[in-house]
Amino acid sequence: MNKINEEKLERWSEFFKALSHPTRLKIILTLIEKGEICVKSMCDILETTQSNISQHLSILKNANIIKYKKKGMLNCYEITDNRVKEILKIISDNE
Repeated sequence: MNKINEEKLERWSEFFKALSHPTRLKIILTLIEKGEICVKSMCDILETTQSNISQHLSILKNANIIKYKKKGMLNCYEITDNRVKEILKIISDNE
């Protein structure tokens, strides 16, 4: 067996940690369904506070799963890592 690349394992671990919270999964599913969306709209859809959403968005952003753009005074987010869409499709297809 090839030597396991520790850096790669660490990146994968961080990726899956970022996906391991129900609120973050709701955010991702919302972004898949709606495309690019601003924080205020996300708060309304998920019925939670901006502070809560922002904490989870930060984790997803640090894992390079999403990115944001400034649109005037608004921060709008979109998925940048399409593996997330594929993973969620595989999971939902197997339920």
